[in-house]
Amino acid sequence: MNNINQNTINIPRYPPEFQQIITAKNNNFAGREFVFSAINNFLNQFDRGYFTIIGDPGIGKSAILAHYVSQNPGVVYYNVEITGKNRVEEFLTTICTQLIEIAQHQGSQNLNANFPDSTTEGSGFLSLLLQQISDRLHPEQSLIITIDGCDRIDINNQPRGSNIFYLPRYLPEKVYFILTRRPFLANQLGLLIETPSQSLDLSNYLEQNRSDIQEYLKTYLNKSSHSELSVSEEKNTGDVSLNMTELGFDNHETNFMYVREILAAINEDIYPPNLQLYYQNHWKKMNLATSKQQTMALQVLNILVQDQSISIEAIAERLDADEYEIKIILDKWREFLHLESIAAEIHYSIYHASFRDWLGQQIESNF
Repeated sequence: MNNINQNTINIPRYPPEFQQIITAKNNNFAGREFVFSAINNFLNQFDRGYFTIIGDPGIGKSAILAHYVSQNPGVVYYNVEITGKNRVEEFLTTICTQLIEIAQHQGSQNLNANFPDSTTEGSGFLSLLLQQISDRLHPEQSLIITIDGCDRIDINNQPRGSNIFYLPRYLPEKVYFILTRRPFLANQLGLLIETPSQSLDLSNYLEQNRSDIQEYLKTYLNKSSHSELSVSEEKNTGDVSLNMTELGFDNHETNFMYVREILAAINEDIYPPNLQLYYQNHWKKMNLATSKQQTMALQVLNILVQDQSISIEAIAERLDADEYEIKIILDKWREFLHLESIAAEIHYSIYHASFRDWLGQQIESNF
C-alpha cells in the first residue's frame, strides 16, 4: 500500500472514543490508493503544510483518515464529529495532550506547568509544542496531525477572523496537518495560512471512486458468503458490476455511506435506520424548520428534487424571485449540493439520488 509513511513518530495513544471510530471506519476498508498517493506526494514535495481532503457527505473521508492513521503509527488524530469535540477548547486540550506526550518522549521538560489553562489563549501553546517537537525530530521524521470533519467545527466561540481551531498560520519544518471537510464556499475556508497547502477534491476522481466502491462491495460479498445475506455463491465470486446491479446499486455509485447502510439492511424490510438518521441530520443542518426564508427555501428545494440539475437563473424565473435570494439559500446548502458548469452556467443538484428521494418524501409528508 502507498499510504504507509515509515517516518512518523510512534508515540500517541488515542482517547478511547477516537480509537473506536478508527477501528469502526477500518472495517471492510478498500481502495483509496489515489488519495494516499496524493498525501505522500505532498509530504515528499513540501517540508511542511496543510493538506485538505474535500468530499460529499458519505463519500468516505472519515474512513480514509482512519485507515491512514491505523497504517501510520504516531500520527496525531482528532475527530470533530464526536459530541463536544467541535469546540476549540476541547480540541486544543486533546491535541496538546498528545503532543506533550511526544515532546516528553523526545526529552522536553516542564511542559505541563500551564496546561491546560494555556490552551484557551489561542494557538500560542500549540505553536510552542509544534516548534519544540520540530526542533527535535530526526532528519527522516515528520509530525502529522489529522483532523476529521472540519466543516462541523463550532466557530461561534472564537473571535471573528481567527483560524478554525486556532490552527497556526505558520508551521515549523516537518510539521503537517491533514484535514477533511465537506464542500464549502471559497470564502468559508476558515484558514489564513502562510505555509504550503494543497487540497484534493474527491468529486474530481469519479472513476477511482467507482472502482473503490466495487472493490469495497467485492470485499463485503466475500466476507458475507457464509452469512444470511441473500446473495448466491456465484455472486460472491462473479462480476462485481453484475452484483451491484442485482443488489440494487447503480454501477456509477460513489457513496460509501449509502452502500454500507443498504447492505447492512439488505434482508430487512425497513429503510436503513442509520441512513434515516444521517439524512435527518442533513435536514436539520439545512435549517428548513427555522429559516426565515422557509417558504422560498422549500420551493427551491422542491425544484431541486424534481429537476435534479438546474441553474439559479432558471429557479428564479420559475419562482419569480430575485436571483440573489436564491443564491443565498443555495450557498447555505453548499455541502449538500453538486455544482456543474453547463454552457458557461453553474447548475445545482442534490449530492446523491438517495438523499434527493428522501427529501422528496419529507416535502410530501410534512408540508
